[in-house]
Amino acid sequence: MENISIRPAHPGELAAVAGLRWEWLVENGSQDLGEPEDFVWHFVAWAGENARTHRCTVAVRGDRVIGMAWLAVVQRVPTPRSPRRASGDLQCVYVVPEARDGGLGGRLVRAVLDGARELGLERVTVHSSSRAIPAYARSGFAESPRLLQVRLAPA
Repeated sequence: MENISIRPAHPGELAAVAGLRWEWLVENGSQDLGEPEDFVWHFVAWAGENARTHRCTVAVRGDRVIGMAWLAVVQRVPTPRSPRRASGDLQCVYVVPEARDGGLGGRLVRAVLDGARELGLERVTVHSSSRAIPAYARSGFAESPRLLQVRLAPA
């Protein structure tokens, strides 16, 4: 793939990452989002406040961020055999439309999963659109009969 690097986001790139999140929301029909500049400011502040638990991986072509994927790390209750346990949740995988269908999303997911392995996470989950399920399955994600959820509020 044409000179694209996949790596952890630098702090100076978080405004561009916020822009990707904004694009994703607009692309998926979100309305009444407010002003993009306000969102970028809040997003960058949130990313700084949550840097210990939320890790952003980016795809960069030249100096432009064209894709992102987040890993949310959650500490789990210890057991006698595993005093330090954690799992992860893959979130906000997005690639700009003009860079899709070339495997870039899969590269982002694999990079996040490699990072999760390095952290020793027990599992990584993802909440997917039905359209993206095959892509996640290609990266090793599978349905689990024991992973349940309760929807508490609209997303």
